[in-house]
Formats: sequence, C-alpha cells, structure tokens
Amino acid sequence: MSTSVNPTVRRRRLGAELRRLRELRQMTAEEVAGRLMVSQSKISRLENGRRSISQRDVRDLCDVYEVTDERVRAGLMEMARESRQRGWWHDFGDIPYSVYIGLEAEASSIRAYESSFVPGLLQTREYAEAVVAGTQPDTEPGAIKRRVDVRLKRQDRIYGDDQLGSLWVVIDEAVLRRAVGSAQVMADQLGQLLTLSQRANINLQVIPFERGAHPGMTGTFSLLEFPESADSTVVYFEGVTSDLYLEKDADVRRYTNLYDHLRAAALSVTESRSLIHTYVEGFRVK
Repeated sequence: MSTSVNPTVRRRRLGAELRRLRELRQMTAEEVAGRLMVSQSKISRLENGRRSISQRDVRDLCDVYEVTDERVRAGLMEMARESRQRGWWHDFGDIPYSVYIGLEAEASSIRAYESSFVPGLLQTREYAEAVVAGTQPDTEPGAIKRRVDVRLKRQDRIYGDDQLGSLWVVIDEAVLRRAVGSAQVMADQLGQLLTLSQRANINLQVIPFERGAHPGMTGTFSLLEFPESADSTVVYFEGVTSDLYLEKDADVRRYTNLYDHLRAAALSVTESRSLIHTYVEGFRVK
C-alpha cells in the first residue's frame, strides 16, 4: 500500500462511513436529501465515493446524523480534506478513467479478463501508442502521448517499489493474433508478456479459440481487491463514454465465480506461455 494519500480510496472509505452513519439513524438517502435540501443523487454519489466530499458536506451530514463525538467528526473532516487532494494522475490532465487509476494504485490484487488487447499494466510503449491511436482515432498526438505516459506510469505497480501482491490475467487468443501496430511491435509486446509471466506475482493464461464459447464472451472486466478490510472488492468495466463499478456482495460473488470459470477454460500458465511463444515466432518472421 502506497504511503502517499490516495484521494480515490479516501473518498470510498469516507463514503462508506457516511453510509454506515445514515443506516444507524435508520434514514433513507431521500430523507437526508430532504433535510439538507439537496438531490438524492448527491447523497448517493457521496456515499459511493464517486464525488468529491467537502468538509462542509461532512459537517452537515454529521449534524443530520447527530454525531457529537468531536474525535469522530474531526476524523471524518480530515478524510474529506485528504479526499480532495490530487493524485499523481491529475498531473497528466483530463484522464477519462481517473477513478479506476486511483483504485488500481491502491489495490493489492487484480484479476483481469481481456478479449481484445493486452491489459494496460503489461503493454509496451509502442503497443500502447498503437492501441490508443487505433481505438481513439480523433485524438490529437499530444493527448495520445499523455495517455500513453499515464499507462506507463501505472506500471509502477509492476516495476516499482509498491508492487501488486498478485496480478492474474486471462486473455482470449484473439489478443495474441490481432496485429496492433507492426509485426515488430507485436513480437516485442508478446515477448514482454513471456518475460512478465515469469514473475512470481503474475499469472497469465490464454483461452484458445478451440475452446469455443466461454463466459468471457459477454465482456471484459477486472476485479480489484484492497489491503484494508474496510475497502470492498470492486468489479470494473471500462466503457466508451463512462465506466461502471460494482461493489455489492452479490455482484462481486457473481463475477468472482465467472472469473473462476474463465481460468478453468483457459490453458495452464505453462501451456499459455508455449502458445504465446508460437505467436512471437510467427510475428518475427513477417
């Protein structure tokens, strides 16, 4: 866990605590919104950590929930202050998936399934440039560079001091076959996958075409777990205009089970390396 303050995680923890206080008072979000003369959606956004929480918001909510312990109020106010700090990713400008980056930066374990391209944490610069340029054709060169720079900075979780405890990646064989960039870019990218898959904290599996239909055909997703028990596991889906985050226990269980099915459908780690190696050799001769 990073020693610096992570505003995304602070918002989640503060939101969860505010929800707990509301439920202790047996109040609905609608009732709280009415007392404060704000929209119910604002209360929901504050509680799910998707919106910055001001110290004034915390003070008003503490008054509604009749929180009189000054130590509790001060602790919540401090969390609100920290939740409004800037994460490292803000230095790169407007990044559409900044909430996810904040969660990824704090996660202790990530399980990811990808059907179209190599996950960002494992991409080479050249491959990342080809992905961003290809999937976002109207993006200016400067914006492409910023997004690629952010992607490589995220890889501190792979190469830096604060490494992930576990990264488990399942990819469809289409990821290996689709030529993103030149043949050399693909050879280098798949070669990097082979190198990274040798790390003790990284497991990489491939679902071959021959397996036919499988649960991952419904869409890609990631499961992020955190070192603090107070932080619930998050299921993440990346969208074109907005992202989706699921945290309810039933949703987490469903996607955890689905991921287990994906791992069972995939080749073993050793067999997956062998298949990746075959594709590396194929791109090298082109």
